[in-house]
Amino acid sequence: MKVEILTPSASVFEGEANLVQLPGADGLFEILNNHAPLITFLGKGKMKIENKDNTTFFNLDGGVVEVLNNKVLVLAEKCSSI
Repeated sequence: MKVEILTPSASVFEGEANLVQLPGADGLFEILNNHAPLITFLGKGKMKIENKDNTTFFNLDGGVVEVLNNKVLVLAEKCSSI
C-alpha cells in the first residue's frame, strides 16, 4: 500500500509499506493491505512503517489519518524521523 506523510510545512515521507502502526487516541493501531476505509485522529507518539526491505520510525505530534483504496495519508501537525 502507498503511504504519505504531510505536515503544514513539508512532505515528510512517500513510499510503499506492508504495515503501518500509528498512535491513536486510545493506543496504538495497525493498518495492513486492503484495510477498510478509515478516518481518525492521531495522538502523540511513534509511527512505524514496515516494508519488505526495512522499518522506518517517525515521531508524530498529533494529526489525522485517512485510509482508502490501499493508500494511507497522514496529515500530521509535526513529524520527525527517528
